[in-house]
Amino acid sequence: MEAETKDKKPIPESVREIEEYMKERVGLGKSFDLGVRKLKILRKDVHFYYVNGLCDTSFIIEITEQLIKINDNEKLSTNLFNIVENRLVHQSVSPIKTMDELVDQVLSGLICVVVDGAGEGLVVDVRSYPGRNPTEPDTEKVVRGSRDGFVENIIINTALTRRRIRDERLRFEIMRIGERGKTDIAIGYIDGIADQNLVEIIRKELQAIKVDGLTMADKTVEEFLLKQGYNPYPLVRYTERADVAATHLLEGHVIIYVDTSPSVIITPTTIFHHMQHAEEYRQSPGVGTFVRWVRFLGIASSLFLLPIWFLFIMEPHLLPNKVSFIGPNELTNIPVVVQIFLADIGIEFLRMAAIHTPTALSNAMGLVAAVLIGQIAIDVGLFVPEVILYIAVVAIGNFATPSYELSIANKLARLFMLVLVAIFHTLGLVVGVTVYIILLSRIRSFNTPYLWPLLPFHPKAFLQILIRRAIPGSQIRPSIIKTQNRIRQPRQ
Repeated sequence: MEAETKDKKPIPESVREIEEYMKERVGLGKSFDLGVRKLKILRKDVHFYYVNGLCDTSFIIEITEQLIKINDNEKLSTNLFNIVENRLVHQSVSPIKTMDELVDQVLSGLICVVVDGAGEGLVVDVRSYPGRNPTEPDTEKVVRGSRDGFVENIIINTALTRRRIRDERLRFEIMRIGERGKTDIAIGYIDGIADQNLVEIIRKELQAIKVDGLTMADKTVEEFLLKQGYNPYPLVRYTERADVAATHLLEGHVIIYVDTSPSVIITPTTIFHHMQHAEEYRQSPGVGTFVRWVRFLGIASSLFLLPIWFLFIMEPHLLPNKVSFIGPNELTNIPVVVQIFLADIGIEFLRMAAIHTPTALSNAMGLVAAVLIGQIAIDVGLFVPEVILYIAVVAIGNFATPSYELSIANKLARLFMLVLVAIFHTLGLVVGVTVYIILLSRIRSFNTPYLWPLLPFHPKAFLQILIRRAIPGSQIRPSIIKTQNRIRQPRQ
């Protein structure tokens, strides 16, 4: 394989050989953004290589000035390499021995300094990746709370986490994945809390990834880690909020940071992790519990409301007399199940259009879709009004689901149950719900039961799912994470 036969050539003593290698293998002189700065220091050649756009120019200028001053302040010496190393005014300077390291570091945004006759190089971390400043994530907004979120720069993302957890045991193990992409990936955990077996499993799985590049970043990493196939339910949780990631680190979770991605991967997770939102913890426990229950109600309605309502249409005798008004009062030539599928897919069209439409036009698009298309569709008899009502309630329940991945998976499960109800009526709903629960109970994320603490049932943990406890009362970390230290707060 190409990765196995890759040249491990040591850095030549001659800087001209290094330059020829860079021209032949890396494209120096052909790629406009790859550059070399040649200096004459104490009658010896000193070169440093860089990539425009990935380096902070101010640091390069300052380093160049310091190196040039060596001619004015030092005498001729055979130990020029050490003199240069001491004059590199930067906190991050590391020696390297091979050309592979030199190329990888330069293409990662660092500069590499080589001295004629030394046979080794010095890399200086002057990276300044193009990107945006931390802002509040659009998908995880809160009324009260921090407005900084992760960005596409892994250095900034780990720094945002360090700012919240100033523990000397917080670890960020970095590695490069991808034969050509060489994407930086960091495993974040707190030593002494996180399950070391889980850390080791994730480390080995990441190192075993053999691929050209990770241009789709964290999602590609997830598919390599979990190999979930066509299971629509998310096995890891994504978050763009630094406070959410820090909270999970303190609980004992392991976080995976992928460069170029503004979201991080939280492992392990259950389905109830995807139903939590930071807003619940930014309010008082009572208000947080109320918000949580409303959210659970919205998620349940997005999943079960349409199949149950459709069953009542198919079997009206199941309805008590007091609610016998449920069901369409108008006759229509189009079967109700077809109307439901058309409306549900129409909502999906609107979602896609909202993503692809510029912000300035998205409000107008929603107005046209809701007022004109919806009302006219009812007037011409394509839909009965009650279908639009329940589809709207279900759509709101989908939007109330904190996890986008969970909301899409629930939509697929809902459509599956609708098909069963249309074919088998009451038996179809019973079978659909049963199959749904069985399939979820069989899912395991890093050997963690997906429905825990409901299945297997853990009363205390399930109570904390239903009721948002006050932070001073949460003294025990979740047992399912298998932490080394389960005590969150020292007992008085």
